[in-house]
Amino acid sequence: MHNIDEIKKESTLVEQAFSRLRHGVLTGEFPAGAKLKIDELQKTYGFSSSPLREALSRLAQEGLIRADERRGFRVAPISLEDLADITHMRLMIEVPALRESVVRGDDAWEAAVVACYHRLERIEARLSDGPVALDDEWAGLHRAFHLSLLAACPSERQRVWSASLFDQAERYRRYSARFREAKRRKSNEHRKIMDIALRRDVETVCALLEEHILSTQRNVQAAFKRIQGA
Repeated sequence: MHNIDEIKKESTLVEQAFSRLRHGVLTGEFPAGAKLKIDELQKTYGFSSSPLREALSRLAQEGLIRADERRGFRVAPISLEDLADITHMRLMIEVPALRESVVRGDDAWEAAVVACYHRLERIEARLSDGPVALDDEWAGLHRAFHLSLLAACPSERQRVWSASLFDQAERYRRYSARFREAKRRKSNEHRKIMDIALRRDVETVCALLEEHILSTQRNVQAAFKRIQGA
């Protein structure tokens, strides 16, 4: 029987492995469709097989990787059909979650949203021109801002699923950023979403978030066309 210290250590190793592998998938270090072999991951990251398998199972549950019939793991493929499905689900789950959050959010919720936006705005001011989606710190703050908007939604499942779908879309945001012609920032969009959410204009902020989500899909579609035409 494992003692408490051993259990805590194992849990910490799983979290570390999960974080490293998740980052590798989101950033494209592991390309779409790539086989994730336990022995190679052990050599690369120094983890034993147990925390790696647990981390891979969690990533599979989040839809970032797939478990194949031979009990192996591969990075989930990238396709316009998959992005369309992710976008569809985000519109179904994330937009209603925002509606509930804006209606129910209290002063603490407002303060958290403002704080998350402030950190996002500050890092954008420091970054040089270029695709901000490829900066890891910006990506983390971008995620925190979007999830802060949903934090007052009473449904834990909606919040968890929204976060998972956001992460699945993150691969596509980074993918399109590598090939995007116009290196535009989204700070104005985020500012508008925040301001209107704090004004409790539910219909307008939901429409803005819907357009924000659809813009990711359009950017990736444009990137696919440029790649295919290259």
